[in-house]
Formats: sequence, C-alpha cells, structure tokens
Amino acid sequence: MRPVVLSLLAVSLAWGQPLFRPPAVPLISCDPYFSVWSFADSLSADWSRHWTGSVQALTSMIRIDGTTFRLMGPSPRGVPALHQDSLVVTPTTTAYSYEGHGLRVRMSFLTPLLPKSLEILSRPLTYLTWDVSSSDGHPHDVAIYFDNSAEIAVNTPGEKVVWSRLHAGGLDLLAIGTESQPVLGSSGDDLRINWGYFYLASAGHADGVIAAYDTARGRFVNKGILPADDDTRMPRAADDDWPVLAKMFDLGRVGSRTASCHLLLAYDDRYSIEFLDRKLRPYWRRNGMEVSDLLRTAESEYDSLRRVCAEFDRRLRADLIQAGGEQYAQLAVLAYRQCIAAHKLAADIDGTPMLFPKENFSNGCISTVDVIYPSSPLFLALSPQLMRALLTPVMQYAASARWHFPFAPHDLGTYPLANGQVYGGGERTEEDQMPVEESANLLLMVTALARAEGNASFARHYWPQLEAWAAYLKQFGADPASQLCTDDFAGHLAHNANLSVKAILAVAGYGTLCEMTGRREEAARCRKLALEWAGVWQKKAGDDDHYRLAFDQPGTWSQKYNLVWDRILGFHIFPPDVARKEVSFYLKHQNRYGLPLDNRKEYTKLDWLVWSATLAETRRDWDSLLTPACRFVNESPSRVPLTDWYWTNDAKQAGFQARSVVGGIFIKFLSEPQLWKQWSGVPR
Repeated sequence: MRPVVLSLLAVSLAWGQPLFRPPAVPLISCDPYFSVWSFADSLSADWSRHWTGSVQALTSMIRIDGTTFRLMGPSPRGVPALHQDSLVVTPTTTAYSYEGHGLRVRMSFLTPLLPKSLEILSRPLTYLTWDVSSSDGHPHDVAIYFDNSAEIAVNTPGEKVVWSRLHAGGLDLLAIGTESQPVLGSSGDDLRINWGYFYLASAGHADGVIAAYDTARGRFVNKGILPADDDTRMPRAADDDWPVLAKMFDLGRVGSRTASCHLLLAYDDRYSIEFLDRKLRPYWRRNGMEVSDLLRTAESEYDSLRRVCAEFDRRLRADLIQAGGEQYAQLAVLAYRQCIAAHKLAADIDGTPMLFPKENFSNGCISTVDVIYPSSPLFLALSPQLMRALLTPVMQYAASARWHFPFAPHDLGTYPLANGQVYGGGERTEEDQMPVEESANLLLMVTALARAEGNASFARHYWPQLEAWAAYLKQFGADPASQLCTDDFAGHLAHNANLSVKAILAVAGYGTLCEMTGRREEAARCRKLALEWAGVWQKKAGDDDHYRLAFDQPGTWSQKYNLVWDRILGFHIFPPDVARKEVSFYLKHQNRYGLPLDNRKEYTKLDWLVWSATLAETRRDWDSLLTPACRFVNESPSRVPLTDWYWTNDAKQAGFQARSVVGGIFIKFLSEPQLWKQWSGVPR
C-alpha cells in the first residue's frame, strides 16, 4: 500500500491539498437504500459495500493488449490489480486513477446531487465513467468490463431474484429485482431494499449479459468477450451461483487521445415512503415519469451534467476554503454526499417536495428532529427549498390530531414508514421524550429558514405549533428537568446547561419570528426574557474559567455547541465573553483526535465539535480546534462511512456511521454571512 499513499500525497499536493484519507469512500450515493461505498484505500482490495457494511459487489476490469487487470473488486483471484495511484473526492464525484502497462485510466462515479435542482437531485442514479489514454506513446488494445451482483437488489443474499432485458430510446437496459417485491414491506435500521429494480444502462456500443459471476468474468478474462447468452435459471437466490449484470466496452486501439465510455446505474423503488398511511412516490416520478424516461433523460444530459457538476464542485470547494481553510474544505466535501444520501426526496400527493432522513446506524427512525437539527446547516446554506422539504413532514405531523402533546415530536416512525412517532413513549406517554430538545430545535430551524428565505411564510403556516412550543420553553426551558437531549447515548441529565442555552436561543428565535410576522409586542417580551435568562444562566453555569455541564455540578464542563446560533442568527443574547471563555477552555482540554463532548467520557461528536470550533473568533483558534478532528478522519482505524461519534484518544468509532448529521460541518460556512447569502440565492 505504500506506493498508493505516496502517489496520493503527490496528487493531493498537485491539487493544493494536504493528504486526506477518507475512512470510506462514496461510490453510489443517492438515498439510504441506494448507497454503495468502498471501505478500503484501494478499490481492488475489498468488495464494495452498502453503508451498513453488507457486501454489494461491483466489479470492474480492464484488458490491455490481451492481458486482464482488476480495477474494482478482489475477484477474480489470480487476475492482478492495475496500480491505483490516486483518489480524488469532490462534492459530486469520486475519481480513482490508475497507471500501468502503458495506460492511464480514470474511473469516476458521478452522483449529480445539485442542491438547487430538486428534479436532478432526486434521481436515483449514478454515472460511472472510464477515461483511458496511452502513457507510453504507443497505442494499446483496450476493453473495459463491469458487473454488479444481485446483492444490490436484496436485503439478504438468500432472497430470490429475477432479471430481464429492456430497450429505451437507444439505451440497452439490464434489470434485476426480487421475485416477491414486498414494496414498503419492512422498516428498521440494518436493512437493504428488496423491492423495485436495479438498472444497468448503456448507450449503443456496449455488450451486455446476465450470467453467473464466474461465467461472465471468466469469459472476459480468458477471451476478452462476454458469454453469448443470458442465464435463464430464475428465480433463484442472489447467492445461488451469484448472478450478475455485466457490460463490456471494446475501445479498440487507444492512443494519446482519451477514449471514454460510461454506464448509468439506477434504482427505481416505485414507492419510497409511507407517510401517515399514504404511499409517496419518489420526487422524480411526481408527474408520471417512468424509469425509461428517467434513463433517457439522464443519458441525454450526461455531458452537460458533467460540466455543471465540475463547476459546482469547484465553486463550493473554493468557498469552503474561504470559510474555514483547506482542511475544513476537505472535511465538508467528504460530508456532502453522505449527508444528502441519508435522505429520500419524495412527493406528496399534490407534488410538494418532502425530504425524509433516515437515522442510520442507530434506531432507524425517520425524520428524527434532533438529527435534522445538526444536519440543517448544509440545507440552510445551499438550498432553503430542501430545508422546507425537511421540515414540512414534521410540521404536518405536529399539526395533525395524532400529536397531542404541548411540545414537539421526536420522529415520524421507522424508515421508510413515517406513520407516527415510535421513540420513547411514542404517541402514548411523555416517557423518554425530548420535550425541550425538540421544541427548541424546531423553533431554531424555522427561524433559520426564515432568515435564509427573507420571510416567515413557512412559520405563518404553522404558527399554532410554534406558539405552543415557545410557551412550553418559557415554562420549562431555562432550567430543564431530568430528560434526554440529542446526545441521548449519554443518558438523562437534569439542569443541562447546554440544553438551557438551546431553549434560551429558541425563545429569542420565536421573538424574531414574531417580529417578522408583525407581533412586535410579543417579540419584545421574548427578547427581554431571553436576555434575562442569559444573565441568570451565566451565574448558575459559571465555574471559574468555563461553564458547567449542569447547573448543580461544579467541576464539570461540556461543549456549548448550541451557542453557535446566537451569532449566526444575529440574536446577540449572550455576551461575547461567554464564547471566548468556552473556546479558551476547549483549547486546553483537547485530546489527539479532538475535544471530548464533556467531562464524563473521552468520546466526542464530530458535528458538535465543528459547531464548538465555530465559536472561535480567530482563525488560529478555529484551526487549533479543527485540526484534531481532521486527524481523526485521516487516521481512524474504523473504516466506515464517516462516523460522527468517536473516541478522541484513539480515533476509534464509538457508534453511528453514514449519518446525515455530518451536514452540520457546514455550520462554519453558514457563519459567513456573504457566503450564506450568495449560496442560498435569496436576498435578505
């Protein structure tokens, strides 16, 4: 592996970046079910995997002058791997580069998650492209091979699958799915989709076959061709001789001029979400579009989308560097696709966009409010329309007769079934609810959305709920009783100082919404109350050179990450010295891989760490707090899609992976008013 690392460093320096080694690399990154990653440094070292860790094997080989080499996947054994010399990850693209035997090869996965185009962002589709050119001045005979196993369409390999061929406007399609098709038939965390169909599409000049894995790969390795006929023994289990969808491109003689070919990898789930007992179509299907239309449109836009995404990646990375520096940009770029791919964009019966996050690698909840809260900076910064789509299902549920509590809900169910809260006491009791947490989260997010959009139209629509939650916080928020907060893995805590900060700022946020909707007297009362509470808070939480974890626990401390909204939303409720004192304390209590969440354990949360670092007023302090977190990403032995909960002493995963909350890394970007205004696209 040493040559790969050295080459990675060389390429990173050429791009003006320090070395950056993702713990896992996004390949296909569309939604919680269509999400395939590489968990290794080399793409040929291990099978690609669903974010849960289950194998979803993608294989690619290249044949150079009659000799075959692996590009992706550890099989077939005995076939050597072509030397991989670099990896570049941008917001929309993952690109691997290889060189050897007279050729340069670039294999790239493009998922066009463009935040301003909901139509394109909602497409469950990734483009896979090979660009090949001679590196030794001589032409070479080249052929490209790709296959995917049936694992991509099943929850467990023992499920039976069926397959077929189709044609759509010049595209040759291979499709595979389960025989049983249990649409929206299961819910939970450690699950893969087992309904709908996976499609492998190519235009014109590719050969294709559906065959047993060893038959398809063996024919290409030995003869440079595919089997002549499809395997017709079906239905059969995905692990019964492992049927694959295979494509081959014969590029002929390739010289110094680049030769290219590409495939479309798509998944049509037909129905995506069940919301309050009604089945919702994916957003791209809202006007009756079928998968054949989707694939034809995607193919026609291939060249233009490559250009658009390249420009989007360039602009976003440049502005991330402006906001927080090189290492911050790398971290945010890695978080970008992971955050969005933990969501599914569906359409309500009237076409209204609804964005549903899955609480990955936890309890599998859908639309968890304290998961939306940390992820919100990405959406607030880059697409207020998506932020609305995130909040709409929650607010509709809270406004329904189903929700009868005076505080906000925690979740809408278990993904993909958003049929009512399941956490804690659900809809039955207040047991193990998060009343202060979720009420304050929603008030702050609705306030931030109003700031992003320049108006409070969304708030007006749900005013009775916002008013009730503000009243609840006025009664119970300043000094919370023993209850859970978003960091529920740490257990119940009374007099939680950080949770109190959130409640105080949420009341200030409600005051801002009152001001924006003409309720000026109530706005003044809210601001006065928040200022009074902030003064009391400083006295109750103060502990010499920092502020306590809980009001009644001297000698304790915690990250006060919720304080970040005071400056971002322009409340200015707490004196600046509060944040300065906290940052000064944080700088003295870091471990090698970052600042612990509080004094109780050595673990931290990546999202909250970046929020706490954003409290820093100088670039020097910001860099000092961020650098250990970036070191964690580079050195963690836990090779999984970016975890947000890890140990700061050894960089090992404490829990969670592939979660949307890493969108919270964009909080620093959000703290730059000009960048926020420019990217949100809404004058204010």
